[in-house]
Amino acid sequence: MRIEILADVKTTLGEGPLWDIEEQRLYWIDSFDGRVFRCTADGREIRAWDVSQKIGSMALRRNGGAIVSLQRGFHTLDFNTGEVTLIHDPEPGLAANRLNDGKVDRQGRFVAGSMDTMEEGPNGALYRLDPDMTVHRLDDGIICSNGPCWSPDGRTFYFTDTWSGEIWAYDYDTATGGVSNRRTFATVDTSGGGAADGATVDADGFVWSALVYDGKLVRYATDGTVDRVIEMPVKKVTSVMFGGPDLDVLYVTTMAKPPLPRFPDDGPLRGSVFAIRDLGVRGLPEMRFAG
Repeated sequence: MRIEILADVKTTLGEGPLWDIEEQRLYWIDSFDGRVFRCTADGREIRAWDVSQKIGSMALRRNGGAIVSLQRGFHTLDFNTGEVTLIHDPEPGLAANRLNDGKVDRQGRFVAGSMDTMEEGPNGALYRLDPDMTVHRLDDGIICSNGPCWSPDGRTFYFTDTWSGEIWAYDYDTATGGVSNRRTFATVDTSGGGAADGATVDADGFVWSALVYDGKLVRYATDGTVDRVIEMPVKKVTSVMFGGPDLDVLYVTTMAKPPLPRFPDDGPLRGSVFAIRDLGVRGLPEMRFAG
């Protein structure tokens, strides 16, 4: 196993690595600075787009451009012009909330949750954006939405409220995009001060989760037991995604500055995007939004 720096761009709050198999490019975001980044598999040709608001996540669209979950709702992003256009704000009356982590299901629907910006109150919710641009609430009572991802067959949806100390599993209706039967998939080891952040599922159906503030990546087996732990060179790891031509490189985003004063600082490699090679594990292709 080799851990390398892919891009030292010092993102204030790096998040959401997204490997696109069509373009063979890696995308990621800076949530606080409101930017979308893109580069090649080996970290070259870095480009950035400013989206003018805090951004929680993004998804590429089948017909070009992207869907972005911004502080004030779901928007489209035109990569050619840089223009962002509002689709829908699901929480117009909750000024202290913002949209956060999200991903696309196997059928092309975008699922993203919101969070309380102080990470204290259960004011957030989980939403699904359908290809017809309608928005549907799936769950609520969430402090900080993170780590959405699906089993290889798409029938199990994984998700975490970061400060719950758990990763949850839901039954996922692939026909309707509905969720049911929420249960605890894994209990997170928070003894090192960390909490579950971004996540992905590999080709074997194992769940990889970034333990933010603890500097660890954890691979959970399908029964929720810990299969593997990787110690990272920085503490504030935020999310993970497999990519590269063979989907066998694990890309890891990090933050350069903690969002609140109570969270710890980090070393000189903070804010970098890392690439972990020779893991002997492959990921799954990420879907594009069908709308």
